[in-house]
Amino acid sequence: MSSPLTFCISTYNNLNYLKLAVASVRKNSYFKNSRFIIHAENCTDGTNEWLQNNDYNIEYYIENNKTPLGIGGGMNFCADKVNTEYIMFLHSDFYVAKDWDVACWEEVGKHKEPTWVFSHRVEPDIFGHGQSRPGTVVIPKDSMGSYYHDFDIDFFEQWSDEFVKLNSFTYPKAEGVSGLISKKNWDLIGGNDPIFAPTSWEDIDLFLRMKKANYKFVLTSKSVVWHFGARGSHRLEENNGRTSDRQLNAEVVNAKKFYDKWNGMPMFDEYGMVCGIK
Repeated sequence: MSSPLTFCISTYNNLNYLKLAVASVRKNSYFKNSRFIIHAENCTDGTNEWLQNNDYNIEYYIENNKTPLGIGGGMNFCADKVNTEYIMFLHSDFYVAKDWDVACWEEVGKHKEPTWVFSHRVEPDIFGHGQSRPGTVVIPKDSMGSYYHDFDIDFFEQWSDEFVKLNSFTYPKAEGVSGLISKKNWDLIGGNDPIFAPTSWEDIDLFLRMKKANYKFVLTSKSVVWHFGARGSHRLEENNGRTSDRQLNAEVVNAKKFYDKWNGMPMFDEYGMVCGIK
């Protein structure tokens, strides 16, 4: 059977994690030979050269933009190139577990309304919060590693296999802008709003627009991904473990843009999912 989905990544100077993400998709996906699109913007860390010489059959687009599209704009860029029924978004700081894609595909087929299906996440406690939440297991930094160079792939793959076997639940929430959605429904809502480029608040805005249009969100325990934790936006390795000034500034600026657009700030339900404006 031909693949119903296309894998899409938007990336910025995240080469070491991108390599892991791509390798995991080609190794662990059910539809492992699906079309793969990567948008690389303003990369200076060797990403461009790696893409030009990759062995993973990736369709890549390299751009240098004075006004960056950012992760959200890069996702829009990739989505415009998709010609399959579904888009499978992931971030460059993911490592995907076995059959993560087909589990989402099987789940989305259960719903008649426009539905976006998300994977359950596992991530290291890099910010020191130490608290799991519905749809995300937060573990100590030394349990499976916290960086590309100390990540215990074998342990994670064994752990995720057991997790899938032992759990069968869903949450009515989104967990970051990733997961499986139909190309038709992505185009219908218009994707990420470019006013939030390069990063921050575009996901909450998108989820609210979808809620107003009666889209459904499902997070399933049958699909698991490792999330290194905001490595694509916070630039931790470049800033001695701290969030970058670029990210901090974007969070402040885009919070104001969000307020101006919605005439208020977001409210969240018991699952941590945005549910309205206050």
